[in-house]
Amino acid sequence: MLTRLKSGVARNILNIPGWRTKKRIVVFESDDWGSIRIPSIEVYKKFLSRGFDLSGSDYNRLDMLESNEDLEMLFGVLNTFRGSDGNPPVFTANCVVGNPDFKKIKQSEFTRYYYEPVNETLKRYPNRDQVVLLWKQGDNKGIFHPQFHGREHVNIVRWMDALKKRTPEIMFTFDNETTFSGEGDYNFMEVLDYNSPDDLAVMNESLAEGLDDFEQLFGYRSKSFIPPCYTWNTEVEKVLYAGGVRYIQGLAIQSVPTGTYGNYKKKYHYLGQKNSMDQLYLIRNCFFEPSLTKLADPVDDCLRRIKTAFYWNKPAIISTHRINYIGGLEERNRADNLNLLGTLIKQILSHWPEVVFVASDKLGDLVAGNSKAS
Repeated sequence: MLTRLKSGVARNILNIPGWRTKKRIVVFESDDWGSIRIPSIEVYKKFLSRGFDLSGSDYNRLDMLESNEDLEMLFGVLNTFRGSDGNPPVFTANCVVGNPDFKKIKQSEFTRYYYEPVNETLKRYPNRDQVVLLWKQGDNKGIFHPQFHGREHVNIVRWMDALKKRTPEIMFTFDNETTFSGEGDYNFMEVLDYNSPDDLAVMNESLAEGLDDFEQLFGYRSKSFIPPCYTWNTEVEKVLYAGGVRYIQGLAIQSVPTGTYGNYKKKYHYLGQKNSMDQLYLIRNCFFEPSLTKLADPVDDCLRRIKTAFYWNKPAIISTHRINYIGGLEERNRADNLNLLGTLIKQILSHWPEVVFVASDKLGDLVAGNSKAS
């Protein structure tokens, strides 16, 4: 009872400051599309036989590059529903546009990092030949709107440092074309974390290149960005601004690197807060992460958070990562969670029939005053 009370208080505090609207807006923000994890069930089994403990690592146990079928099934659920304006629920699909080029990195004897465009990665995976086309079709249908999540979802500096040591574990994972560290759940995923502020030059370059690659792939600049693992130094926002990013997705708490892994300074944000360049922060206040949170009733938990957001006249910005909708390693993961997603959307429309669904950049426009909220 006490835990639930504290959770309710925290939900309310989160929603007090910042921009408000009487319009019932729901935003689904979904991260990690396009990034590699475990390449296949065969590699997963290799890791188990090697002695890697994957039982506590959800990303390594369930997540992998999305397939044609993953997207088709997700789109089927989203296209079933309509908001009060006649538009379907839309996933803001935060995508990476590249992955490590394992062949070239090995040819350099691990002295240089190379990446390949995500469409090249997809060619090497079975049942992924339609993924880019499906991304674009989903965007045209208003159910899957790509935004920028980074050039790749790997901390280049730390991963390359690990590869140069050539331990048996890191070489085994590299040879199986993963960035798996052999331990933990994040596996060098904290893209903008650093050992020293000097590393920012590498990270700034990857962001600038990635934003250009995003435009080349999708035909438009990404107006929003979500820092991987909610970790970044505010200095990178200048590079993002120069690349066209006007809205920064995230949590109320920014983890600011200190140079020591796992040790961060906290910086607090609220919805509609501006930085020195007038970029706006968009703050997630709801969560639908059945594969990650292990809640007894993730639908009910998310509905409670939406209710709180609407009570304070805030949009409901729902975090829901790709991992929840991937079935390549465990088909039941995708099937169960798509069923829950359908239940969630149905309940949202039942409780609040006036709801409209918008993507993150559209919400940013509303907050910025470029469009009217009512």
